Amino acid sequence: MNIPSARLVRGGVARASLHPVMEEPSAPSNRGDRPVTLAVVIGAHAVAGEVRLKVFAEDLAAHKSFNGGKLTLKSVRGGSNGVIARFAEVADRNAAEALRGTELTVPRSALPPLGEGEYYHIDLLDLPVTGEDGAPIGRVVAIDDYGAGDVIEIERPDGKRFMVPMRPEAVPSWDDEKLVVASAFVE
Repeated sequence: MNIPSARLVRGGVARASLHPVMEEPSAPSNRGDRPVTLAVVIGAHAVAGEVRLKVFAEDLAAHKSFNGGKLTLKSVRGGSNGVIARFAEVADRNAAEALRGTELTVPRSALPPLGEGEYYHIDLLDLPVTGEDGAPIGRVVAIDDYGAGDVIEIERPDGKRFMVPMRPEAVPSWDDEKLVVASAFVE
């Protein structure tokens, strides 16, 4: 399953991995409250209730409460097999093992503010896409990084999809309302 992450991009340069989700478009007024997955529990670690995490955020320790307050982060550290975390509500290995596959989410509004030219993937997902002339093209359904930077996947109303690099020459502008694609990159 693909999930929206808190991936932050500065000036078009990727700084972490992403696993986008395709979901029904959200109302713009609810975008700030959308849950953002910062990590996923991939297994138990040792016998004291610690878990191994696959982390999608730069600083997981900046957040103490996950999943609407159901999990409280007590500690986080690096490990040889991923990040190791301890939660106040997890007392033993059995409880830790039961969390396997659990996504650790926070509301979008809990993420740090962005600077000029920065974006979180969650903010681009489901945005309407227009051409430079303002004509509607479709909506953003996925964002991938194949090593050379982000690639935006756009779905047209007829269901056909095409990809555009998230670079200034291809995407001259975006905001909370729409993403604009340069005509040379529209398929």
